[in-house]
Amino acid sequence: MPYTQPLFRPLTIRSVTLANPIVLPPMCQYAATDGIADDWHVQHAGARAAGGAGMVMVEATHVSAIGRITHGCLGLWNDEQQAGLARVARIIERCGSVPAIQIGHTGRKAATAIPWAEVDSSRPEGHPMTMEEGGWQAVAPSPIAFKDGYQTPRELTVAEISEIIGQFAESARRAREAGFRILEIHGAHGYLIHAFRSAFSNRRIDDYGSSPEKRRRFLMEAIDAVRGEWPGDLPLFVRLSCDEYAPGGIDIADTIELAQALRARGDVDLIDCSSGGGTPTQRIPSVHPGYQVPFAEAIRRTVGIPTGAVGLISSP
Repeated sequence: MPYTQPLFRPLTIRSVTLANPIVLPPMCQYAATDGIADDWHVQHAGARAAGGAGMVMVEATHVSAIGRITHGCLGLWNDEQQAGLARVARIIERCGSVPAIQIGHTGRKAATAIPWAEVDSSRPEGHPMTMEEGGWQAVAPSPIAFKDGYQTPRELTVAEISEIIGQFAESARRAREAGFRILEIHGAHGYLIHAFRSAFSNRRIDDYGSSPEKRRRFLMEAIDAVRGEWPGDLPLFVRLSCDEYAPGGIDIADTIELAQALRARGDVDLIDCSSGGGTPTQRIPSVHPGYQVPFAEAIRRTVGIPTGAVGLISSP
């Protein structure tokens, strides 16, 4: 049918050409050991690449040990992790797709149990771990727990913020050296960059809080640092939660304003449009096939920057 044809046309972004704009998104597998990718990650990514997706994006890969969601999450802060991910990048490319990777820091939602490895049926899947269970201290813009049962995170100092931004740059360098051709900064779903952006989790009164512009500063500095290590001819994406579905929170108008600022910078090539995850008070009006696509459409039409659409997309 004619309306399916754009799904199979090549798409070029900077120096990278995808055979088509269909993307395997970064879906957590919780299967790493000490942040290191293994045969599971190779077969998972390789199978999807061989299946014909124009780009395969490796799951959320964390810039530090305390930035992980679980013990089973991938990391990219040492040589062994870099070597494991280089294998994954090679198999994606060998199977005809473009290797991409998402990097991030979990912030106040860190140190939860591996969902599929639960053995205690009395506790919810992916529950926050105590220190005795092997958890670690979470960090955030402000000392506000995500919700009841989560630990209260430690508020980051300005020096620690600078250190984490440096970790983003280091992971970007390692991703480049490992052979990835597209990089995405994870700024959604209540994780650290989103937590800085949201008034629900950021109550700071310094240069990293107290206004929408200041709450975006962490993201902007992370982009600057990453672009210092990520070549100018390679694409850089940013994933955002476009709406927090809660009164007083981020909405599409706020996200369009941020997208305009990102477009003006010229160093971000695509906004990957997701939503939610920042507050447990969120109320999604309706969950149906393609329910998040209007965010991508609104940003693309209003701002003129390429967007990615996600969420229950099951037909052309």
